[in-house]
Amino acid sequence: MDKVSSDCPYPGCFFCVMKEGNPSKRRASILKFFRELPSQDDDGQVLPISGLWNTAMAHPNDPEFIELGIFECMAALIWKGLKNRRWLSHDQNIYIPYYAAHIIGSYTMNMEEFAESAVHAGVIPPLVELLRGRLTWVEQRVAVRALGHLATYASTFLTVASHGEILELSIQLAMSSLEIVYSHFYQYVDRRLSYHCDLLTRGMGGVEMESRKAEEWASQLQCWSLQLINCFAFKPEFLPSICKTEFLIKLPGMWGGLVNENSPAGIGLLRTICHQKLGRGPIASCPSIIEALCNIARSSDDWQYMAIDCLLWLLQDPNTCHKVIDKVVPALVDLAEITTLGDHKKLGDSIVSVLQDCIQSLGSGRNSISGRTSEQIEDLLNSKQRLKWEKNMPKEDLHIKQAAALVVKLEGNSLFSSGNISGAASKYSEALSLCPMRSKKERVVLYSNRAQCHLLLQQPLAAISDATRALCLHKPVNRHAKSLWRRAQAYDMLGFAKESLLDAILFINECSQSNDPDLSQRQNKVPDYAERLVKKQMRAAWLFREAAIKHGGVHSQGDGGDLYGPDTDDSEWETASESDIGNDGRDEMGEEDDWNNDDDRKDYEKSLMKDRINLWQKLDSLKTTELHSS
Repeated sequence: MDKVSSDCPYPGCFFCVMKEGNPSKRRASILKFFRELPSQDDDGQVLPISGLWNTAMAHPNDPEFIELGIFECMAALIWKGLKNRRWLSHDQNIYIPYYAAHIIGSYTMNMEEFAESAVHAGVIPPLVELLRGRLTWVEQRVAVRALGHLATYASTFLTVASHGEILELSIQLAMSSLEIVYSHFYQYVDRRLSYHCDLLTRGMGGVEMESRKAEEWASQLQCWSLQLINCFAFKPEFLPSICKTEFLIKLPGMWGGLVNENSPAGIGLLRTICHQKLGRGPIASCPSIIEALCNIARSSDDWQYMAIDCLLWLLQDPNTCHKVIDKVVPALVDLAEITTLGDHKKLGDSIVSVLQDCIQSLGSGRNSISGRTSEQIEDLLNSKQRLKWEKNMPKEDLHIKQAAALVVKLEGNSLFSSGNISGAASKYSEALSLCPMRSKKERVVLYSNRAQCHLLLQQPLAAISDATRALCLHKPVNRHAKSLWRRAQAYDMLGFAKESLLDAILFINECSQSNDPDLSQRQNKVPDYAERLVKKQMRAAWLFREAAIKHGGVHSQGDGGDLYGPDTDDSEWETASESDIGNDGRDEMGEEDDWNNDDDRKDYEKSLMKDRINLWQKLDSLKTTELHSS
């Protein structure tokens, strides 16, 4: 190619070509540049490739380079790097296959017509070679990203799928990606390839920066593998290859989306599988997956609705309902009062409807529901009937029930303060049976207080259930700080580090945004005990933990030591002074109550305590009326 500028040291410099003022000459020069670049062996080729990489990321929807042959050029460069190791090791050419695959992925992530052009240009075979690991995990990362984009479109999926090994390679990569990055980069600092360090840090060097970026890229490697598998999972013919027990049981623990908000992660792939009739059977046959789905359904993260969808689809399928219902019902009952979750409207009503259908369809027989499960569903249905009945109650009667619930709650607070935790829990249960269903704020407090009692009684499962119910009732959903903290502690007791970590982080976020005068007076609004729990769980839920244990970087001793040294659990348990308990009933009764202000409430509470005997007489009369009317 002829030199464009006498001042440029490189013949046919791409950057000089881009400065050409005549549009037709510019296009002709770019076209020639793309055609000739793969056959050139001059130094400095990585510079224009990195420039193209920047352009592709900044303007992925610009068709100019697509029309001029950039895909053919990038495919040829990848092949050259794979076949000519002498050229690959010369100068900085080692970077070129990475940049070339990244450019293909960037230009195909939004535009289907660009993806079609890429397929016609022959990009899939060289990308498959990179996916196989012919170079390193860094090139695997961008290859699986590009193939995932190509598999997203209907017009190009079949071409991707025609390479039968892509699905199997992606499954293996999703399962092994964290171990690959740990053992090939993270574990031994002195063995890190220099070009890997350069790519990860982009000039911001340092071992700490390299390690942080390695964790991020490992997560991306996993999540992009899952994204590619997800494209296959929509097609029933590929489900037998995907639904293998070894892979399925690992999916709930694949958090390959924490740094990629649009990633389906493992739970997203499970949701796709559960949406297919052929996929629900293998899922229902794995108890560990069902348990994980129940935990995620109760969680407060962005994937909660995906787990709920999975559980509902499993229950609606007559072939899987009887297998999972006893395990699934406790979680769904806890979630039955949730209203809106993301784009899901009236989610709680959907849960109730599905559970009602289950109890009607299974009935008696070999696949009948257990007594405990049937009782839980019946209690839920009765609470819904109670809500309908209360809508027709006179306002005065509702106030009587509210007042009675408050009295019992105060009795529970008193018992808690005196150390009678079991008695306090019973009082909170009694208060919940009295409190009107519409008094959501008060019920949030009651459930949260009872969760605290369960914690102190060493009953973490019951604490998780009550904390979840409080979070579902709260507005906004999943943002009641004290319930988040109590559930974080309960998960910690069970050894569920990731679940505990998410709740603890959300609790800290709520503290930092709180207008609570007690917190605003602190220099640091985040409690020390919460920071300590987060640090503990970050160690336990470390991305590379399993790989490190396998390769000797972490000594597995239960919750004991890891590469950070012995793990001393000095996280504090929340005391009564930090809870709703012991606040003398100052929490609000409910959103729809008719209290005008706090002074009105306090005056009413004083008169309530004076007329306590009269109140119980009215309540007894009201119960008699309810009994006869029902």
